[in-house]
Amino acid sequence: MDPLLLARWQFAITTVYHFFFVPLTLGLAVLTAVMETIYMRTGDETWKRMTKFWGKLFLINFAMGVVTGIVQEFQFGMNWSEYSRFVGDIFGAPLAIEALLAFFLESTFLGIWIFGWDKLSKRLHAATIWIVAIASNLSALWILIANSFMQEPVGYVVNKATGRAEMVDFGALVANPHVWAQWPHVFFSGLTTAGFFMLGITAYRLFRGQGSGVRDQGSGDRKQKSRNPQSAIRNPQSATLPFFRKSFGVAAIAAVIGSVMVILVGHSQAQHMIQAQPMKMAAAEALWESESPASMSLFTIGDMTNRRDVFAIRIPALLSILAYNRPSGEVKGINQLQAEYEQKYGADNYVPFVVMIYWAFRAMVGAGFLMAALAIYALYGVLRGKTAPKWYLRWVPLAIALPYLANSTGWIMTEMGRQPWIVFGLMKTEAGVSTSVPAGMVLASVVIFTLLYGVLMVADVYLLAKYAKADPAEIAADATPSWA
Repeated sequence: MDPLLLARWQFAITTVYHFFFVPLTLGLAVLTAVMETIYMRTGDETWKRMTKFWGKLFLINFAMGVVTGIVQEFQFGMNWSEYSRFVGDIFGAPLAIEALLAFFLESTFLGIWIFGWDKLSKRLHAATIWIVAIASNLSALWILIANSFMQEPVGYVVNKATGRAEMVDFGALVANPHVWAQWPHVFFSGLTTAGFFMLGITAYRLFRGQGSGVRDQGSGDRKQKSRNPQSAIRNPQSATLPFFRKSFGVAAIAAVIGSVMVILVGHSQAQHMIQAQPMKMAAAEALWESESPASMSLFTIGDMTNRRDVFAIRIPALLSILAYNRPSGEVKGINQLQAEYEQKYGADNYVPFVVMIYWAFRAMVGAGFLMAALAIYALYGVLRGKTAPKWYLRWVPLAIALPYLANSTGWIMTEMGRQPWIVFGLMKTEAGVSTSVPAGMVLASVVIFTLLYGVLMVADVYLLAKYAKADPAEIAADATPSWA
């Protein structure tokens, strides 16, 4: 058993588990704050019920994110102690700020928001959830500042006497160009995740006719309504019709803004990647040889051993257009970059796992464009004042999985595309693993964490499904969450 391989598996599994919860927390906090602000300004009780309904789902997800995130930082000192020894002075600073400032601020005001209903003024209570939303995204920002140092190290010197990297410019760390290419992408992915989460649940409730007043009709009429969601949605007797219609509208707007901005910001992020980490982009496109202008791969079967195409369908000049906004310009290939890195860093294999990077990139981009199309269709109907058709309400709940697919494959590409570096150009992954932790102990923790996080995932899905199906009026009537 290889301790390095086991440590990498453990970190990958716990990170992907944790990141299942983070984007929804980031986006749903903002949307909950928006809904409560509308309630505060209009006094419309429907918006208050919406705030409490979606706020309860936000709280469930937030709790799971905290539980899974705690393990992350412990791994730096246990499985990756050599990495922490080398860059701890730099990497630890933004993580400490995240915990002491952003997370504590977020947690404190979340508690005030939970128990402050009818105890604080409307304006003050709305302010608490806005602080939670801002602090949540600030938390993500500080974590990304730490991660961006691994991707594009700045503001440091290596002390030759101690053999450690030391921070000399905190401002450079915060202003790292990689941060400001990465953080907007994460922010809008959170908004997209929350938008599709709301869109899927709302569509499911509308399609099933739950909470639409159908239960108040006769038994025969109930069956007819349940078979005809359009009729149920248009039922003027429905007390909760405004709730679902408004929720659908909020979800559609959030999903459109999030998905479109993710695509635009992702384009800028890719352009920065070509300059800062050209090997990652070359792997994402299976571009073995440098090209000018560079073609973009639609489908490639490659031979990684000999680093060449077996079969490929490529669009001429499109990669150059994406890289430089013009149909010309060189994009470096894997073979040329390998030779360049060997000359700069010494003999080694600097090519990441191309197959994984290539398909992860396509899964992320494909899911992103599909989400944009689904969201724009939903918003088009909302703006025309028309109810979504039956087929859309039936199938769009499945699209809740799309942002999770995009988020996970995006992070897989981000982290695996940097290999073999744990800190790009400074420290290789194999040098960062702990030397004193036996493989058996790492294997045991991998098994335990995987099973434990699996149980937590099942519990999270169960609770989200349970409260997503609940009566919004009953949730709104609860002064405090009984499950907390």
